[in-house]
Amino acid sequence: MVHRDFAPEHVISSRDRSTDLAKAKRTLKWQRDPEGMRLRILEAAKQEFAAHGIGGARVDRIAAEAGANKRMLYYHVGNKEDLYLAVLEGAYEKIRAEERTLDLEHLDPPEAIERLIEFTWNYFIRNPEFLALLNTENLARARHLKRSTKVKSMHSPFVEMIRTVVTRGVARGDFKVAVDPVQLYISIAALGFFYLSNSATLSVIFGRDLLKKPAKDERLAHMVALVLAALTGKSAALFGKGTAVEKAAV
Repeated sequence: MVHRDFAPEHVISSRDRSTDLAKAKRTLKWQRDPEGMRLRILEAAKQEFAAHGIGGARVDRIAAEAGANKRMLYYHVGNKEDLYLAVLEGAYEKIRAEERTLDLEHLDPPEAIERLIEFTWNYFIRNPEFLALLNTENLARARHLKRSTKVKSMHSPFVEMIRTVVTRGVARGDFKVAVDPVQLYISIAALGFFYLSNSATLSVIFGRDLLKKPAKDERLAHMVALVLAALTGKSAALFGKGTAVEKAAV
């Protein structure tokens, strides 16, 4: 009887020690690499918010996926809404940072616009969670994004980069009119965003798989032709194949 009374206490004690040891290891890992922990939390949160929206996302799942706990999460980022805003800001920072590597300022204007279209299209394809986050925030009427102190400032240099390309294109005679760079970018983004965000319903409606590679290649070529035709005043048929520079010279 004494043995039976002793055994459960012994087992519980061992389990407690194992739990405490695991917690201690996580805490030590967090203390050694706080920035790494923060990045893991943000990545886990991005996937959770993209999959479930802010309403359906669960902090417990985010913490577990990041190998953290709620205390670490709140310490590094804040509450659920703060975490969501940090994910949104990070998503915008990522695409703007990659856009800065395109070197548009040193390309001929038609080629620069073509590169921007190709990049935007392929970025959307590679990062479906970005589109999901945008859909979620638009359903919320940008309520969370309005709190950001970063988003507007990170977009200004990008708009100026497009403005420079367009202005240079007009000066060289490549483009007919200096269009508003914000309108131009919204049009470029919309051509890809709508297609990809609505590909399931559009595929059913038109009886074709819009996400097969030939269909996506055709869509990209169409977008390039459409935008360059609008900027140059030439027929869209000239931009169906080949590079923008070659076709603009025709």
